[in-house]
Amino acid sequence: MVYLMLAEGFEEVEAVTVADLLRRAEIDVRTVSVSGNKEVAGAHGISVLADLELSEAELSTAEMVVLPGGMPGTVNLAACRPLTDALLERAGNRRPVAAICAAPMVLGQLGILKGKRATIYRGMEAELRGAEPVNEKVVTDDFVITSQGPGTAMDFGLALIAFLKNRTVAEEVREGLLYR
Repeated sequence: MVYLMLAEGFEEVEAVTVADLLRRAEIDVRTVSVSGNKEVAGAHGISVLADLELSEAELSTAEMVVLPGGMPGTVNLAACRPLTDALLERAGNRRPVAAICAAPMVLGQLGILKGKRATIYRGMEAELRGAEPVNEKVVTDDFVITSQGPGTAMDFGLALIAFLKNRTVAEEVREGLLYR
C-alpha cells in the first residue's frame, strides 16, 4: 500500500497526477487526509475526497509514503505530529518516502535528508537541511525520492513507479500517456 498524504493547501497537480500514474501501474495507492475530515481543499481551490483519514492509515508498514507540496499544504504536513513521527520511524527503518515541490522541506526539518542528494522547489534549497541540493527533476537517493514541483509531477510519478515496480512498467505507463 502506498499512502499519498493530503493536507489543506496541497498542490493539486502533484497529488492527483501521482495518484493517477500509480493506479495506472496497478499500484495500490490511497489518498490520506491529515486535516481531520476526508474532504481536503487544495492550494487552488480544488477539493479532493481522500480515501482515508490519517487514523485509518498504517504509515509504518506502508510500501511508501508520498508528500505532495503546495502552500500552505507543506506547512500543514509538517505540523501534523502523527505524520512526522511516522516519517521519522520510516526513516529509521529505511522505509521509502517521497516528496515533491516544497514537501522535501518536511523531510529536511526532520533530518531525514542528512547526507543524501535531494531536490526541492527552486529557491528553497536551504530547506534541504543536511542534504546535497541537486538541480534535477527527480532525485532518488537510497529510500528517499524528491522532485521539484508541479511541472515535474509526471517525472516524479514515473520515478515512483520505477522504484516500486520497475523501469519497464514505468515506460509502459509513460508510452500509454504519450508523455515524451
